[in-house]
This record gives sequence, C-alpha cells and structure tokens, in this order.
Amino acid sequence: MKIYTKLNNVFGWLCFAIALTVYVLTMQPTVSFWDCGEFIASAIGVQVGHQPGAPLYIILAKVFSLLAAKPEQIAFWVNLSSALASAATIMFLFWTITALALKLVKLKDKELDKPQIASILSAGFIGALAFTFSDTFWFSAVEAEVYALSALCTAIVFWAILKWDAQADDSSANRWLVFIAYIMGLSIGIHLLNLLAIPAIVLVYYFRKTAKPTTSGIIKSILIGGAILGFIQYGVVQYLVLFAAKFDLLFVNSFGLVFGSGALFFTLLIISSLVWGIFYSIKSRKVNLNLALVCLVFIL
Repeated sequence: MKIYTKLNNVFGWLCFAIALTVYVLTMQPTVSFWDCGEFIASAIGVQVGHQPGAPLYIILAKVFSLLAAKPEQIAFWVNLSSALASAATIMFLFWTITALALKLVKLKDKELDKPQIASILSAGFIGALAFTFSDTFWFSAVEAEVYALSALCTAIVFWAILKWDAQADDSSANRWLVFIAYIMGLSIGIHLLNLLAIPAIVLVYYFRKTAKPTTSGIIKSILIGGAILGFIQYGVVQYLVLFAAKFDLLFVNSFGLVFGSGALFFTLLIISSLVWGIFYSIKSRKVNLNLALVCLVFIL
C-alpha cells in the first residue's frame, strides 16, 4: 500500500499540474462581459455583490487582486484564482475516483498487485482529465466567478467523506465529519451549491455504518440528508439572521435599548446554548449529539 499511496499522491498532483496548465493557457486575459466584471469590481473595494452575496469569495479575490502590479492586471489575477481552484478540484476528483476504485478491487489484509494499482490510477487519471476538458467546468475555470471555488469545496467535502469511510473504525475518524462541516460553513460564503452534497454524504455514512442496507434504510437516509440540507439552508443561513433582527427590533423598539443590543443578546444566547449542549453531551456520553453540536459550531 505504501507504493500505491505514493503513486496516488503523485498522479493527483500531476492532474493538478495538467489542469492548471490548460486553464492558465486558455484563461481570459481581462474581464468577461457578464457577472465577472461585478465580482472583480466588488473584490477591489471589498464591496457587496448581488444577492445572496459571496463574502468569502470576495475576500479571496481581493487577495489575488493585490498581486497585480497595475490596475490593468487585476482582472487577470482574479481570473487566475478560478484557474487554481478548478485545478485543485480536478486533483481532489482524481483522489475521489481512486478511493472509490480502491473499494472495488481491494481485498482485506491483502496487498495490491501491479495490475490493480495500474487499473485504479488509470481510472482516476482518465476520469479526472475527462472532467478537466468538460465544457461547463472548463468555462468556469478561466474567469472570475464563484463556481470554480464552489466546485472545489464540493470536491473536498466528498473526498473527505471517503477519507472518513476508510477510517470509520478508528476512534478519531469523526474528525473528518467535523472538517466537512467546517468546509460546508465556509462554502456558504461562496455559493450554496455545496450544500447539495449533503444527501450523498449521508448515504456514504449509512452504507458504512449499516451491515445490511435495506430499501427503507436508503429512503430514510435520503430524507435525513434532505432534512439536514433544509436545516442549514433555512435554519442556519436564513432564520438565524432573521431571529437576530427580530430580537434587535424587540430590544430597541420595546425595551428602549441601544441599536445592536438585541442581536448581541441573541448571539450570546446561541453561543451559551451550544456550549451547554456540548458539555451536556460529554457528561452524558451522547456521542452523536456531541458530534452534531460540534459540527453545527463549525458551520456557524
């Protein structure tokens, strides 16, 4: 497995290098005539883009814009951020394909032979490069848009659930689930598309934890995945902000307190509730509750 692991890493980075070379050579030299201009202009001044907003993307684009020696180069450098993110997506896609292929060919307690290694790496290499040159992905990889960075977040979280799958029997395996929650939380500041990976992640969890999967179990897992997606989409992204605003209106208009006092109280209420819940889960040895609350903290 040591030889396979080394080759897997090398070929993953090779896919990154090939994709990055292609995207840089075909990259837009300046502003593309649609939303890209808005994103670049917003990044320069760290301003708010169109709804629902993409604050993390704007911050990262601002960092790349600082690399420009003169204003005419700003668009080029922000476009380059998409090329780098897309190339990294291809790399994680390669490792995702090889992880799935490994589950198909590897027998427990047996080393991989050379034909098996070649088959796994070939599958990953062909699949990753096929996606590299796909029309839609290539299109978003060469200009300043949120989709490249959003695709990278999606690639990372699905790669991470496969890392958890490979280590699920270890006591420290759940750190990958916390990592997924953190990337999910970050991705909300880029694009909400990443949330669509949640049902697939729940299915991987179900199949790994269930000895004999059933049709009803699969349906329940899909519904649970949809419920988690809905909770984050509405409960976390929208209603937490709405409730903070409602608390502020109550504190200012009804109690006569200063502006922002209600939002601050609501924030402290959420933090104290999560802290109490985590301590309770540890004291009561409720592992799943603890994991859920810690993941929620990292999303927030």
